[in-house]
Amino acid sequence: MFESPPVVIVTGSGGSGCGRAIAARWAAEGAAVVVSDIHEAGGQETVRLIEKGGGRATFCRADVADESQVRHLIDFAQSTFGALSVLINNASSPHPTGEGMAGWFPAFQTDLLGTLYATRWAIEAMRRFGGGSIVNLSSISALWHGRKTPGGFPGYDVAKSSVIRLTTAVAQDAAQNGIRVNCLAPGWIATDGPTQYWESLTPAQRAERGVPSKLLSTKEIAEIVVRLATDRSLNGRVVVWWSEDSPRLIEWGDRGYRDFAEFPAPF
Repeated sequence: MFESPPVVIVTGSGGSGCGRAIAARWAAEGAAVVVSDIHEAGGQETVRLIEKGGGRATFCRADVADESQVRHLIDFAQSTFGALSVLINNASSPHPTGEGMAGWFPAFQTDLLGTLYATRWAIEAMRRFGGGSIVNLSSISALWHGRKTPGGFPGYDVAKSSVIRLTTAVAQDAAQNGIRVNCLAPGWIATDGPTQYWESLTPAQRAERGVPSKLLSTKEIAEIVVRLATDRSLNGRVVVWWSEDSPRLIEWGDRGYRDFAEFPAPF
């Protein structure tokens, strides 16, 4: 897709999960990678691992919940590597920070507003370079109309649902400038927390609690993110990957309601 090695920003890539795997996968493709996170030590470790493997990377600390820091991140990529080709919106705040709705706001600020800020300013930068690609990370939890089993974090679910709508809403306008915007909504991923919980359950308990029989690997997530960013046929599309099956595209214009129940008649 790219005439020269791409310049890629991966937000939230200073941990040991998907962000680091995505950054490393891009570096293996020959990209120049801007690793970004609020955790500097973790971000520098991602850079070190990429460089150890022969790749190119640098670190830029940015809290995506702060629009001024996002603009600095975009400018940093351009001033360091001369362009911006790809943005991966991976930064997330997936846990409540307080009781009730008060604890939802960090998820809104990071997962939704951070994605919105980065998408806006990346599009402004990519226009000057003739196009580019953006991949947003959502979650299957954004697709459910309520839960049949306990668990989850409502603030995260609301934010990730909005990320899906952001993707489909902005894609057509962005395409006029040669920029594609797509989204991945994965299921359970084998990062530390989910893996520990998954391993604590028997197969019967997993089935009872709605826990998948297998987990996605971070390498699988990184692979499909790169495919979404580089496949020119995809724009405004959402890929859903339940942990137990293969990735699938939601049809454009899908109503989002698979099953209906009859509305009760009045008394």
